[in-house]
Amino acid sequence: MKPVKAMRLRSVLTALSLLVTPAVAVVGAAGDAFAVTRISQATAESMFRQVGITWSSSGNCTDRNNPTCTSFEQLNLATAQGAQTLKRAGGCALAITGGTETGHASGTYSHWNGYKLDYGKNTCVTSYIKNNFTYIGLRGDGYPQWRSGSGNIYADEGNHWDALYYNCGGC
Repeated sequence: MKPVKAMRLRSVLTALSLLVTPAVAVVGAAGDAFAVTRISQATAESMFRQVGITWSSSGNCTDRNNPTCTSFEQLNLATAQGAQTLKRAGGCALAITGGTETGHASGTYSHWNGYKLDYGKNTCVTSYIKNNFTYIGLRGDGYPQWRSGSGNIYADEGNHWDALYYNCGGC
């Protein structure tokens, strides 16, 4: 298939998926847009419970517009699946401390846009990430980063892990 036809076909398929899947948003710059499935708080909580992932919030709440809450509203499905993959692969206790709530850094691949989760640090998770993923250097803000085989990125932000999910991590 010629590249132009492939691009047109991808655009048509993306447009069709938007018509039949109401929980989908198209994210990215022109030419590299792709469909992202957003999930609800209840769906994310159910997915996390299935594999034993816990979560906490300093405000003991889930309001997406409150920075003291830990919200999963509008989380990308692939991000939730990526957390499940990390939990299954590492076998470690995994506790989410940050989700899609306001108060995190902005940008396309941000917490608010559903691409990131924060995890509380523990020896097991830290060892798993550092021993199984590739160190890729310091992020722009100085935090060290590791890339999984599937391309997801884990930054050690001192008191927690900042996980960026481009995909589900091999779910």
